Amino acid sequence: MKTPIYFLSLLAFVAILQSCATRKVERVGTEEIIDLSGRWNDTDSRMVAEAMVEQILDAQWLPNFQEKHDGKRPVVIVGLVYNKSHEHIEAETFIKDVERAFINSGKVRLVQAGDKREELRRERAAQQEFASPETVKAWGKELGADFILNGDISSIVDTYKKEKVNYYQVNLELTDIETSEIVWIGEKKIRKYIKN
Repeated sequence: MKTPIYFLSLLAFVAILQSCATRKVERVGTEEIIDLSGRWNDTDSRMVAEAMVEQILDAQWLPNFQEKHDGKRPVVIVGLVYNKSHEHIEAETFIKDVERAFINSGKVRLVQAGDKREELRRERAAQQEFASPETVKAWGKELGADFILNGDISSIVDTYKKEKVNYYQVNLELTDIETSEIVWIGEKKIRKYIKN
């Protein structure tokens, strides 16, 4: 009878010691590459977004558009990017990285999409009633997008014993909103080898 009590006491003591263990947290630069798990992370999101926007802006659709429109910058809306991967990926983070890269390029104009556009419209509607006539923002002044960017993130996992490869492929396509013509398709691949 004493052995089970002794064993349970020992387990409780070990649990208490583990709960008292201190954890060290260190601030690191956001540009520093840290990959603890081998899963999709913030570095992957940023690097893929920047590489793909560079691909988009180096493609022929941009000079073609500018030639037809007296050198004007096209208006782009970033639509949905679907997560079709094996893990939870916050697509909104990737979309923000793409939008940031577009804006930083200075080569296109970017307009809000989805829920944020609807929030702007609700604010404009409220201004019609509550803002002074000198500061109220008028209806019908939104920039109409020329192109929409959509895509998906997919993955393949290959495992054998204590080794694993996580493969990610991001596919994006840019479509002319007026004609539905796809003017650019691109992809970026990442492969991560994990060995335990």
